[in-house]
Amino acid sequence: MKKTNSGNCAYPRIAALAKKAARRRLDVVMIGNEANVRALTGVACDNARLVIEPSADGAAPRTTFYTDFRYVPAVKRTAPDLKVVDFSKFACGKWKRIGFESCIPTRDYLDLKGAFPRAKLVDVLKDVHALRAVKTPAEIAAIAAAEALNDEIWARAQEDFKPGMTEKEMQRVIRAWMNALGDGEAFETIVCAGANAAECHHVPDDTVWRDGEPLLVDMGVKLAGVCADMTRCIMPRKPTAEYRKIYELVLQANRAGIAAARPGITGKELDKVARDVIRKAGYGTAFGHALGHGVGYEIHEAPTASRKSDWKLEPGMLVTIEPGVYLPGKLGVRIEDLVLITKDGCEVLSHSAK
Repeated sequence: MKKTNSGNCAYPRIAALAKKAARRRLDVVMIGNEANVRALTGVACDNARLVIEPSADGAAPRTTFYTDFRYVPAVKRTAPDLKVVDFSKFACGKWKRIGFESCIPTRDYLDLKGAFPRAKLVDVLKDVHALRAVKTPAEIAAIAAAEALNDEIWARAQEDFKPGMTEKEMQRVIRAWMNALGDGEAFETIVCAGANAAECHHVPDDTVWRDGEPLLVDMGVKLAGVCADMTRCIMPRKPTAEYRKIYELVLQANRAGIAAARPGITGKELDKVARDVIRKAGYGTAFGHALGHGVGYEIHEAPTASRKSDWKLEPGMLVTIEPGVYLPGKLGVRIEDLVLITKDGCEVLSHSAK
């Protein structure tokens, strides 16, 4: 995250979180999740505890970045505006109300309870997710670059694919390009040959992709710490009438979702737009997952677009539009694009042909 002066803090998201904490009468907030730490500070560190003490008078929050001996020099270099301290010197305050992330491992939660037996632990994860959901200009540029690279890798991979290859072999092709051109996979690449696509998160195996069969690929490269995400189907030269019908239906739902994505719409409203297209065609029960999710430092993050999502989309948010229809033993189709919410609609960041 680019460090810019905002109010009285060199890290705008830390300042915003501190204000939320002060309103909730928290004495301190402790952040340890790697993606949350990176979103708040710009620092990539897998062993950190960011301790934020809000100020009641509106002054800059007192923030300390605790990490271990291995990372202290690097954090000092990359985050010179932060106080960086070795874990061995961790100082517990007399805090009565402590903000924590409910996503932490149970072991860490129990350690926290043990260290502060009389303190009230208050979950602040939703507050952090809300701050992360609206991307900075630098994050948007980075994600757009990752998505563009994902398009390039998909184009290269298709040239390498040949009937007779197994799903695992095609997965390795994509991984090789991601390692060569990016920073590896954002998630385990999904490759589904033929009827295996009916398993929406199929684990690639030794199934052979036969000439004349459709192929579904869900892939995302990681680049500069952020993720890309996209799903595309390769349609056979002579698809069955049923496959063509389902493909056109899912494409229609995908386009409807993209057309509806704009500021002010809620996740459940956006989900309904695309879902209604499939439901009205008689395949509602075959679309069992949510329409989409946010993408950033993690492949799944806020906001969400689902039947229960109350997230209201804002400019700067990103969300996937990925409707699907899955008919067990027969076929599966999913088409996924990543869109950026703009001031008056959305911009599609994935440009591979559909």
